[in-house]
Amino acid sequence: MGIIAQSADLSAAFVARPRSATASPLIRRGCSCQAAVAAQERQAASVNAASNGASAASRIAVLGASGYTGEEVVRLLAQHPTFSVVALTGESNAGKAFSEVFPHLVTATDVPKLTKIGDVDWSGVDAAFCCLPHATTQEVLASVPEHIKIVDLSADFRLRDVNTYAEWYGGAHKAPELQKEAVYGLTELHREQVRSARLVANPGCYPTSVQLPLCPLLQAGLIEKEDIIVDAKSGVSGAGRSAKVNLLYTEIAEGINCYGVSKHRHMPEIEQGLTDAAGSEVTISFTPNLMPMTRGMQSTCFVKLANGATHSDLHKHLTDFYKDETFVHVLPEGQIPHTRYVRGSNYNHINVFPDRIKGRAIIISVIDNLVKGASGQALQNLNLLMGQPEETGLLQQAMFP
Repeated sequence: MGIIAQSADLSAAFVARPRSATASPLIRRGCSCQAAVAAQERQAASVNAASNGASAASRIAVLGASGYTGEEVVRLLAQHPTFSVVALTGESNAGKAFSEVFPHLVTATDVPKLTKIGDVDWSGVDAAFCCLPHATTQEVLASVPEHIKIVDLSADFRLRDVNTYAEWYGGAHKAPELQKEAVYGLTELHREQVRSARLVANPGCYPTSVQLPLCPLLQAGLIEKEDIIVDAKSGVSGAGRSAKVNLLYTEIAEGINCYGVSKHRHMPEIEQGLTDAAGSEVTISFTPNLMPMTRGMQSTCFVKLANGATHSDLHKHLTDFYKDETFVHVLPEGQIPHTRYVRGSNYNHINVFPDRIKGRAIIISVIDNLVKGASGQALQNLNLLMGQPEETGLLQQAMFP
């Protein structure tokens, strides 16, 4: 596979979706929009092909299946017609049935027991989700056979510059040659690059929620690259499943708190994507907050309008940009996005509001941090890698209440 150029051409990077000259605007909040109907038809075709034996099942390994993102991958794969789970790893849980670790998936009886990574038979695997902790993935993936297609959910391959990685993650990158091969998998913006890749670096949750609204606006020159402020909030599941005192119920309930102030590790990833979109360096002010909820993420972006643009211009551009997308919905003007309206789904809801300060706008973007912010987007990417309709296994609606 060819090495991906490190300085991507902006116009190519954003040729992300098929355009239709006759497509009408999405009917937001419903599932009757043209994009959703087309997605359902594509998934139905995939199901029919699988049931008719026209498409052999792809054999999937999930590395790090005992964490939240690994569990979420397995949950989503239970609805996938052509992906079959053949290996699940969890070093400390090796030998256990998956339902022992995650009892809510006791009905997922067609998955194997957990095993150690060293015991995986790669000859029987076509593709893998890597859900291992940051800084542990590089050496593991460097040893995976080259015929395996990989979507990595850690941060280990998201930053193109290995020196930037070392600065923000506290250690030298251990697979710099593999880094050159990695494609950044923000699906709606880099679809064609993902389609031809072998290794996809799945974006972080905060970067997904920020880049989806801001990258098209920066590329179009509708907002200034200076003075971008992002106030972001996440549910506790974003911190992972390991036991930590600061994540105990009594430590987080009935309150909120900032963390990683001025030094959160997602900052360089966000700035990398925004810089690509703007064509010159973008530096943002970003502050994440931990919320006393399990799932959900909201990024409130405060931006400076450019060239006499109005908030309605921003709204129209985003609506047009994402009109053919299944998972990104720009809501009608005035409607406020809520994390509860995307919970458990792969959808991103966005809206734009005028700021009371002249010449500024407020953009709100919400996702489920475990689905569109992690495992759902990872499945989108693997669908593309394996030649499947990218919505396959992902069209479930949000859970409410």
